[in-house]
Amino acid sequence: MSAHTVAELMVARLAREFTDGTRAFNGAASFIPVAAFMLARATHAPGLTWCSGSIGVDAHPEAISASTIAAEMWEGATMLQSSPHDSWPYAGFGRLDTFCFRGVQIDPFGNVNNTIIGSHSAPRVRLPGGGGMADLGCLLPNVYLWSTTHDARTFVERLDHRSSMGWGDGGDHRERLGLPGGPRLCVTNLAVLDFHPESHRMRLQSVHPGVTVDDVTAATGFDLVIDGDVGETDPPTVEEVDLIRRLDPTSMRDLG
Repeated sequence: MSAHTVAELMVARLAREFTDGTRAFNGAASFIPVAAFMLARATHAPGLTWCSGSIGVDAHPEAISASTIAAEMWEGATMLQSSPHDSWPYAGFGRLDTFCFRGVQIDPFGNVNNTIIGSHSAPRVRLPGGGGMADLGCLLPNVYLWSTTHDARTFVERLDHRSSMGWGDGGDHRERLGLPGGPRLCVTNLAVLDFHPESHRMRLQSVHPGVTVDDVTAATGFDLVIDGDVGETDPPTVEEVDLIRRLDPTSMRDLG
C-alpha cells in the first residue's frame, strides 16, 4: 500500500503555497483546496484566514463534510457573512485574496472554461457554469488551478469558452488590461506547473513520483514550456498524510 495517494500529494503540494497572510475562500465541490487550506493552517500557516464556503469566517470544522459549502463547514466561525453583500466586495477590494479554480478545460495561459463545450449557438454540453469565475479571475491577486484529470481533453490549446481570465492571450495581456495578479500554479494528478515569467505560458515545474516528463507532455493538448531538468514533486510528509486523513476521514478529497 502506498504511503500516500495522489490526492494527498496534491493537497500537500497546494497547501505549501499558502502562508499566514493568506486570506482564502472556496466554492462548491472544492475538496482538495479546502483540505489544503485546513492542512496549511494546521501546520506551517496557523495565521491563515479561511472563509469557509465564502460564509464562515475563520471557521474551524472538525472534519470535511459531504459538501464544501455545507453549514457544517462553518463550525467555530467568528462570524457568518452574506455571500452577495460581504464576500464579493471583500474579494473585489482584496480583503479576500486567494481562490482555487478547476475547469473542464484549461488552456496554455491558465484561462479556464466551465461553461459550455461546443459553439454558443449549439453547445454539445452545458457545464455547471462559471460561478463567479469571470469576476474572481480578474480581481484576485492569487489564483491557483487544480485538476484531477490531466489529459488532452482538459488541457487544451483553445477553450470553447473563456469562463475565467488567467493570463489572457499571454505576455503582458493581463497587465495591459490593468488586472492584478494572475494564476500562480496548477497542481494536477500528474504534475505541478507554473507559468513562464515573460510569455506566461504554462511551464512544467515537477512531475509526481512514478510519472515521467514524457507522460505529462503526452497527456497535455498543447506544448509546455520545459526549462532544463524537471524535478520530482516532494511527497507529503508522514505528519501531513496523518493530518489530511484526520481532517478528511471519509476521503472526500478523492472526489476532487
